[in-house]
Amino acid sequence: MPDYREMWKELGMNLDLHDQLCEVLPVAFGDVYLTQDNRPDSMDYYNFVVSEIHGVRPAELIEHQKKGGKVFGTFCVYVPDEIVFAAGAIATGLCGGSQFWVPGGEKVLPTSTCPLIKASVGARLDKTCPFFRIADMYVGETTCDGKKKAWEILAEDVPVHVMDLPQMKRPKDIAAWADEIKIFLEKVEVFTGNKVTYESLANAIRLINDKRRALARLYSYRKNENLPISGKDILLISQIAFYDDPTRFTSMTNKLCDELEERVKNNVSVFPAGTKRIMLTGTPLAIPNWKLHHIIETSGAAVVVEEMCTGTRYFENLVDETKTTLNEQIDVLSNRYMGINCACFTPNEGRIKDILRLAEEYQVDGIIDVNLKFCNLYDTEGYKVERAIKEAGIPVLGIETDYTDQDAEQLRTRIGAFVEMLGTKQFA
Repeated sequence: MPDYREMWKELGMNLDLHDQLCEVLPVAFGDVYLTQDNRPDSMDYYNFVVSEIHGVRPAELIEHQKKGGKVFGTFCVYVPDEIVFAAGAIATGLCGGSQFWVPGGEKVLPTSTCPLIKASVGARLDKTCPFFRIADMYVGETTCDGKKKAWEILAEDVPVHVMDLPQMKRPKDIAAWADEIKIFLEKVEVFTGNKVTYESLANAIRLINDKRRALARLYSYRKNENLPISGKDILLISQIAFYDDPTRFTSMTNKLCDELEERVKNNVSVFPAGTKRIMLTGTPLAIPNWKLHHIIETSGAAVVVEEMCTGTRYFENLVDETKTTLNEQIDVLSNRYMGINCACFTPNEGRIKDILRLAEEYQVDGIIDVNLKFCNLYDTEGYKVERAIKEAGIPVLGIETDYTDQDAEQLRTRIGAFVEMLGTKQFA
């Protein structure tokens, strides 16, 4: 493994604190992932990405900057990566999925802020995430009040552009989001010094659509009775999708899919026959937040689909590739991104329809509705979501958790009981 310490030092990272993270992550990854039996051989690529997560990709981003390119750090699936790549820049996800970063965020944020926001701010302020150190600009959005205030804190030492996401989905709201995309496009052009043309945007739309197609293909194999890959592995791949080079990620994911296709033909499954099939719905699970998947899949069940931003919301619905002018392209970008059903919208019946549709498509036996602690949006919407699931006759378990392991045994007890009840259909 190459030594990246000089690179981290040049980025101004806190090396002593970062060393602590580097000691913990491989152990956690090994316990969760490398203990699995019969994993697809193609998972070796994603194992490598995690082992070098603060090395290989950051080095590529720095090389891009040395050639005059810009790097944009993004936090949310509503930010249109297509605009960034069309301007010759690179979009990358940012750190935010570990309890390790939470104390740093709590230095400036209330304790009653969701762990995802606290971890993101802490990763920046404590200087322990190279992606935060590398990004020339962060791109935020107005999906929740906590984020809005976090952008103000982050903007004190790094340029931040905030996209104003409408909170409803009327025609005028979709038009307003198109205007926000235009403003973002102009900002990116000025910041990069590169013009976004119809041709460059058309290429970028195909680039990101291809990544979505690869993820959709990957998820399709989870609809089989025999599951050729674990939910944990799919989660890992979905998390890596936010960081990796899109062309390489698409190629490697399609390679994995070729292997899974053969497994399906040969009736290869990583779970015993009759394993209960679980959908997760709710707040996103940023890398390295693997807790729930690991508990579920070591409690006699399999996660077969995630109605989350680190799941189907990220890749469902392609951007129309047939438009022939820049304005038309912006309009179809707006339509595609406004089709994502986040809990920030009101009304939000589309999300309930998504959940019920996915439950049928993936033949789920039960649904676990997940809420990160202090996320008022998903917690409040959980009332209507869980009611609709019950009315559809699908067993559902609501869970609130955070990034710590303090509730792991309690969750294991509750989830184990839920899985056991799925076998007996003992639900109110």
